[in-house]
Amino acid sequence: MPTKRVLIVDDEADIRAIIQGCLEEIAGWQVLTATSGETGIELAIIEQPDGILMDVSMPGIGGLAAFRKLQSDQRTEMIPVAFLTAKTLPEEQERWNALGIRGIIDKPFDPMTLVERVMDVFGWAA
Repeated sequence: MPTKRVLIVDDEADIRAIIQGCLEEIAGWQVLTATSGETGIELAIIEQPDGILMDVSMPGIGGLAAFRKLQSDQRTEMIPVAFLTAKTLPEEQERWNALGIRGIIDKPFDPMTLVERVMDVFGWAA
């Protein structure tokens, strides 16, 4: 499996650290992190990751607003984005899917199955 580059955008340091550890140690992927939607957008433009895992609820630019900005920029519009969220209502998930969100990873998540979940959401073969 080729090395993937994943950008994690989450304002919670513990969540970033757990996800980063899982993706680096289990999958051997390169992980970039951002603490805000604003920084995530900048990193996505500069680094061109293979996928983005983004928290929905963040101070400043939240996940949905950041996703819309990424989609409106030709440099980042093709990067797949999955949301990380503790609160998923069925109607929200349907709306997000219609917008082009690749999937939802619920918090809390199982660190032992996170790599498989990320691969499934982004359609990356094992």
